[in-house]
Amino acid sequence: MDATSLIMALAVLSGLYLAWNIGANDVANAMGTSVGSGALSLRRALVLAMVFEAAGAFLAGGRVTATISQGLVGLDAFGGDALLLSASMTACLIASALWLNFASYMGWPVSTTHCIVGAVVGAGAAVGGWDALDTARLTEVGIAWVLSPLFAVWLGYQSFAFIRRRILGAADPLARIQRLGPALAGGITAFLALAVLFRGEGPLRFDLPLYAAGGLALVLGALATAVARPLFRRAAAEAPEAHPARLQRTERIFHGLQVLAACTLAFAHGSNDIANAVGPVAVVFHGLRVGITEQVAVPPAVLMVGVVGLVIGLASYGYKVMATVGRDITELTASSGCAAAFSAAAIILVGSKLGLPVSTTHIMVGAVIGVGFGRGIAAINIRVLRAILASWIVTVPITAAITAGLVALARATLTG
Repeated sequence: MDATSLIMALAVLSGLYLAWNIGANDVANAMGTSVGSGALSLRRALVLAMVFEAAGAFLAGGRVTATISQGLVGLDAFGGDALLLSASMTACLIASALWLNFASYMGWPVSTTHCIVGAVVGAGAAVGGWDALDTARLTEVGIAWVLSPLFAVWLGYQSFAFIRRRILGAADPLARIQRLGPALAGGITAFLALAVLFRGEGPLRFDLPLYAAGGLALVLGALATAVARPLFRRAAAEAPEAHPARLQRTERIFHGLQVLAACTLAFAHGSNDIANAVGPVAVVFHGLRVGITEQVAVPPAVLMVGVVGLVIGLASYGYKVMATVGRDITELTASSGCAAAFSAAAIILVGSKLGLPVSTTHIMVGAVIGVGFGRGIAAINIRVLRAILASWIVTVPITAAITAGLVALARATLTG
């Protein structure tokens, strides 16, 4: 087998391996709150994850893939050597997958975005030194990494505070959820529709102007509200009279909203983090077939490889991170899990539209922390949070160092 065929084979296998690990770690973040609260069984979570992750990748996944595949490292550093570029991107996949596999084994919800960006930085530094890195773009990504979880904490807190004040804290929470629940379902649907229709990327491009996308999203949201109204009425029918029992029934009704929010989060994850697995693979195939160019097309087949790997990873190994996010950081109910999932999805989708490879993990954990703050600081498990933060800090330097070593080895082999 010649070097080109070998690198292509390694890139596909490494991309699948990384996608498997992303499913075990990041997709578990998206579905962890719903499975943890009992709103979804693992089997249903798998089906919904597959559908909405694929939808996010195909409808809104292109903009971030462009950032991962090219833009962080100057292509001039590779001197027109497509084989070296492809070997470097394959090394990024291997290094990211190895660290993510270890983190999933430990139950740490680390950021796969940090893994792959750290790996790309390590590859660029190994080939062309620090001058090869686009420091302005890296600074932009770094600022997004810091601000996005902070926004998630704030939005998670505000969302849960709204639910607690307007619904759970009402004199009759069941009557209140019957009235406000359909509007919440419609709002989530409208937001998801807007994410698809405005500045859509990927193989299926929807790119309506903001006014047209917003108007259509509002229409779809209104339709969802109308459909949801009799469902909420039926769920609240023949309710018990005692307040504690009515509150408990209200939480059960929130299961439906939580599942809808989790689907939105899975869509957001597919639009952003599918790039981590398929971006470098797309560069490898494009580089070896066409050569080094500024524009890299992502074939639908490559996107599907990433989606399949995500779902397999969630099914086979996602339970550890699900336990951390859905149970260990703070105790989540259906209402608080709904607030956390939607808050995370909103911030991730905004990051995707801006082309920023933000961390789904950091944002989801931030939203869960915000919900925990809404229940009081004592509700946060500081010990678990400390371990998570430590794993976040070391992710970028570790993946960068592993990748730099692999790239140096590949370069010596190719030139030897």
